[in-house]
Amino acid sequence: MGFEVKATIANFGGQLLKLSHDSSTTQTPMAVSVYLPPAALSSTNNTKVPVLIYLSGLTCTPDNCSDKGFFQAHAAKHGIAVVWPDTSPRGANIAGEDDSYDFGSAAGFYVDATQDPWSKNYNMYSYITSELPSALFSSSSDNPLAGKLDSERVSITGHSMGGHGALTLYLKNPGKYRSVSAFAPISNPSVCPWGEKAFAGYLGSDKDAWKKHDATELVAGDEWKGKDLKALIDVGTGDNFYKQGQLLPENFEKAVKEAGVKGVEVRYQQNYDHSYYFISTFAQDHVEHAAKYLL
Repeated sequence: MGFEVKATIANFGGQLLKLSHDSSTTQTPMAVSVYLPPAALSSTNNTKVPVLIYLSGLTCTPDNCSDKGFFQAHAAKHGIAVVWPDTSPRGANIAGEDDSYDFGSAAGFYVDATQDPWSKNYNMYSYITSELPSALFSSSSDNPLAGKLDSERVSITGHSMGGHGALTLYLKNPGKYRSVSAFAPISNPSVCPWGEKAFAGYLGSDKDAWKKHDATELVAGDEWKGKDLKALIDVGTGDNFYKQGQLLPENFEKAVKEAGVKGVEVRYQQNYDHSYYFISTFAQDHVEHAAKYLL
């Protein structure tokens, strides 16, 4: 089944579409928002536009960043579409899925769960890397995006849990994305409280399985030694989660250096916190980082 259009909103000369579709991967309806820049709407322009996927963090829906991240103005300038998927299935009716902010609803961690009862629905890795792209780039007549998006030019970015998702999906799928960036990513989830809780719940007690979804562990692998990562990471020094050891970007930096990986810029932004004030301030830089490799 194709997308149902819930809203069409004029925005910086383009359109913000709020969509929903039934997912076979999560076995639930899934919401997704898509910004189409003016170039994608021009009747005289038959060129498909490149795509930047933004993965959101804990507690978020597709609306948070599309409403407060200020990506659209910069995306419109460069002729890039932006896609905001949801952060987990909704309404899977699993006992305890709404009990805490950092596990279950809005906290899918972009992994495919292997543990019951989560494995039936919580398959966000497969959803983001396989099912959603198939839906976005479908030429079907029931796809309002048909013919507008270029499946060969895709980059990925994200915030916090979504920064973890962006880094790990990029590292696990060489060549799938043109570039990666992240705002305050959970960079070493195997050894921080957020990641330990989520991975134990979704993946079980085998910590070798955890490492397959940990950017710090992945970047140290043979696949990326000496390669160019094309990565931009921003972290705010006033971020309480950074101070509490939830993000651990320094561990990622150390692994990058030891593996001889190139093309990684980590910037520590003085006094910025974990909020959308931080994201909106540096959104232009992240869109422009993607544009270097998409255009």
